[in-house]
Amino acid sequence: MSNTVYKKLNSDLRFVYSENNTLSIVFKSNEILSGVVGEFNNNIKELEKITKTKIYSRGNSIIVKSDSKKNELIKNAIQFLSEQLKINGTIEKKDIVSSVNKFMIEEKINNAEKNIEYIIKTPKKSVIPRSEKQKKYVRALRESEVIISTGPAGTGKTFLAVAIGLTMLLEKKIEKIILSRPAVEAGERLGFLPGDMREKVDPYLRPLYDSLYDLLDFEKIQKKIEIGDIEIAPLAFMRGRTLKNSFAILDEAQNATDTQIKMFLTRIGENSKIVINGDPSQIDLPNKSLSGLNRSKKLLGHLKEISVVDFDHTDVVRHPLVSKIVKAYSDQNRDE
Repeated sequence: MSNTVYKKLNSDLRFVYSENNTLSIVFKSNEILSGVVGEFNNNIKELEKITKTKIYSRGNSIIVKSDSKKNELIKNAIQFLSEQLKINGTIEKKDIVSSVNKFMIEEKINNAEKNIEYIIKTPKKSVIPRSEKQKKYVRALRESEVIISTGPAGTGKTFLAVAIGLTMLLEKKIEKIILSRPAVEAGERLGFLPGDMREKVDPYLRPLYDSLYDLLDFEKIQKKIEIGDIEIAPLAFMRGRTLKNSFAILDEAQNATDTQIKMFLTRIGENSKIVINGDPSQIDLPNKSLSGLNRSKKLLGHLKEISVVDFDHTDVVRHPLVSKIVKAYSDQNRDE
């Protein structure tokens, strides 16, 4: 069923608490119930696995049997998933993970209207920021000329930037998206790798491609690459250019030197945005002190045209275990 049809459905939920710590979530719409539960109950099975809670589907209700804290967790998760279904017409695994994310629990779903301004609508899906930092980041991507973001993997740095860039391209606010990153693993010596420039750099830009394909059909992305609306360029090939009417993303910027980041930033031209993303804890340079990412934040963060957004483990929207892993390593690095 399309999201247009879902939006017409009444997804109001009623919550019935029993004395034996049983919560019944009663749906007015069987269509919304079916979408939330998922085919073969796959969605609530995934929710069970993540929360370690017993969840049942019975009649027009979802039933939870646990302690009051877990019941409230599932209640908020189901509210979020039903609203997600109305907006996107589907529920993905990452939505189920996000449904138990701290931000989504604390952010009451009946205040969803407040988030409308942050929704990024793309041909395949609507993208919704999952945390306050992601909201700040989306706002910066729309309003600032240069955006520098740092933080661990899974915080949405690349995905949200690609989503904003793609919508601007489709709305003809810009003429080109440029995707770049330093090919440190190849020592930037791409001439020694087989194939043309795109074939050489493609493996290093796979996360950017994955984000594009998640937002627009494969054939349409390929067409835009062929006609030059989307350009793949290794960082080393950006020297000497001026980027006009463009949305340029430098990914994995922790592996760019101070000189390289300065070079990339000074490519900005009329009606353009530059986004620099990186994770300072994942520097692959032989000498970690050569990374220019943190230095660029310190030097440029005070300029009004430049926004700096720092993510941490609480903003991770992948599997909850990822957030715990990131935090453990971050704590260890502080202790050393």
